[in-house]
Amino acid sequence: MGNPVVWFEVMGKDGPKLRSFYGDLFGWSYDDVEGMDYGMVQNAEGGSMPSIPGGIGTAPEGAPNYQTFYVGVDDIPAALDKAESLGGTTMVGPMELPMGGKIAIFTDPEGNMIGLFKGPEGQ
Repeated sequence: MGNPVVWFEVMGKDGPKLRSFYGDLFGWSYDDVEGMDYGMVQNAEGGSMPSIPGGIGTAPEGAPNYQTFYVGVDDIPAALDKAESLGGTTMVGPMELPMGGKIAIFTDPEGNMIGLFKGPEGQ
């Protein structure tokens, strides 16, 4: 079995407007992340499909709007090396998350942004 998609993200210039849009469109509600303009989508209850967790927020200053998904991996540097060997480009090297774990972002050969995620040690 391949690596699973473990997170999605939608980021733009106006996080509250995006959260309102997707909340109204899909019935989503959010848990706010302290100190950030970011809301984590609450898991749907009773749905027939499994829910992939995600977040919607304001992109960092100077960053473009984007949407991406994160794939769970055991070794972020090795996954980035492999992506580059296949024609991808590293955009954000391994970075620690405040809640634990690490992420990185690369682009595929067509320029699509894809994230990598490794959970905190022991998880």
